[in-house]
Amino acid sequence: MSDSDNTRGGVSRDQAEDAVRTLLRWAGEDPAREGLLDTPKRVAKAYGDWFSGYRSDPHEYLARTFEEVAGYDELIVLRDIEYESHCEHHMAPIIGRVHVGYLPNGKVVGISKLARVVDAYARRFQVQEKMTAQIAQCIQDVLAPCGVGVVVEGAHECMSTRGVHKRGVSMVTSKMLGQFRKDARTRAEFLRFIEVGSARR
Repeated sequence: MSDSDNTRGGVSRDQAEDAVRTLLRWAGEDPAREGLLDTPKRVAKAYGDWFSGYRSDPHEYLARTFEEVAGYDELIVLRDIEYESHCEHHMAPIIGRVHVGYLPNGKVVGISKLARVVDAYARRFQVQEKMTAQIAQCIQDVLAPCGVGVVVEGAHECMSTRGVHKRGVSMVTSKMLGQFRKDARTRAEFLRFIEVGSARR
């Protein structure tokens, strides 16, 4: 393992694992018992996966575009992009789907790149409203389309496993830019395409 893999944000892997042991003790556990011996190592590794978005630049994913689209200038929608994130208030999981639409202005991007943009922002500590705006603004900044629409659905474990303990609740946020914000018909077409909350499955 290289030094860059072992140290992040000025914190070493050993320090991260010690922090997990501290939390285990605070919760009332014994980090030295057999079942927990490797837990700090596993948690540190999991954090590297869950928060890998801090090590990627979402804008770079959209850098390669295609202009040979035979003049196509109608709505492009990628729906049901699954994501996993974590609430920055309680560090609890947020799990849901993102729907992205844009009106191209002479160039398009590979659809897998849109999913990578979602992952780059989701794999950070997040507030759903902020993540929704970040995804939309990134697409607007790099592709410069005529408009962008992003709708995010999320189930927040900080609400279902603590506090009010309400299950089966999902939060929906949206960000509309350009024609999606100005033109009600464009916005309605996008929302019809994604059918948020419908039983289409």
